[in-house]
Amino acid sequence: MILYCIRHGETDYNAQGRIQGQSDIPVLSPLGQRQSQATAAALAGLPVEAVYASPLRRAMETAGILARGLGREIRTDPRLMEIHVGIFQDQLRADLERRQAGPLRQWLTGDPDFVIPGGESRSQLARRGREALAAIWQAGHGQAVVVAHGGLLVSTIKTILGIPLQDPPLALENCSITTLSGSDVDHVELLALNRVDHLAGVGHGGIGDLAV
Repeated sequence: MILYCIRHGETDYNAQGRIQGQSDIPVLSPLGQRQSQATAAALAGLPVEAVYASPLRRAMETAGILARGLGREIRTDPRLMEIHVGIFQDQLRADLERRQAGPLRQWLTGDPDFVIPGGESRSQLARRGREALAAIWQAGHGQAVVVAHGGLLVSTIKTILGIPLQDPPLALENCSITTLSGSDVDHVELLALNRVDHLAGVGHGGIGDLAV
């Protein structure tokens, strides 16, 4: 199977540099909508058999634009939701050092088992993300699209490729495409990481989420 993993389009939280986590941001920003349209154009014509998405609205709106272009329905899986960032949620990244200095320092050590107070650890996130992708692989599609979140996708991709979670964090841009290929979730090859060439002329989004 070939799996196209796509981070949702930009939201106002991304543009502000505000941590989203599982906050259910109602809509994409105007830039996020344009990014999603450009991504739909990049996928047009591919023999995609299924579109999966996190149920959070920023992912669902992105997936809806892609699914319409591909002529597919959206299948949701709550395991594809972003990391629960607990006490970091809804805060500006610039304010975390002042408001949550201790927990932020612990998070920045890269410890995969550090649980954000009130939230999740990298290990917990990667475990449920891997379960979600394993279920998609088991469905037997030739090609599928997954629309989810930066933290979820990075931790899951690291895990299935055998990259330690504590390795330097990666960041996926809004509406980037990361392509995986393999016979099952235990035998996966990375074909493309954070592809954004289709966004040329559209624009790149902000950050707004914790790098994992």
